[in-house]
Amino acid sequence: MMSERKTTAVIDRFEGENAVLLVGEDERQAIFPAKELPEGLNEGDYLRMNIVYDTDATQSAREEAARLLETLRGRRS
Repeated sequence: MMSERKTTAVIDRFEGENAVLLVGEDERQAIFPAKELPEGLNEGDYLRMNIVYDTDATQSAREEAARLLETLRGRRS
C-alpha cells in the first residue's frame, strides 16, 4: 500500500466557503473547504499537494468504532 501521493491542483474558482480545485494532470474537479487553504490565494493559483495516509488516526478511529459497537451491543442484551 502506498502511504504518500504527491499531485498538483489549480484553483478554478471559489463558490461560497469552498474552492473548486482541478486536481492532477487530468484536472479532475474537487470541492475543498477554502478555509483549509493558505490565505491570499486566488483563482488560477497552483498548489502542490501531498496526500499522506495517517495510520495512527485510522487505527484510533477503528478502535473507537469497535468500542461504540460493543457498547451498543451491550445495551441490547
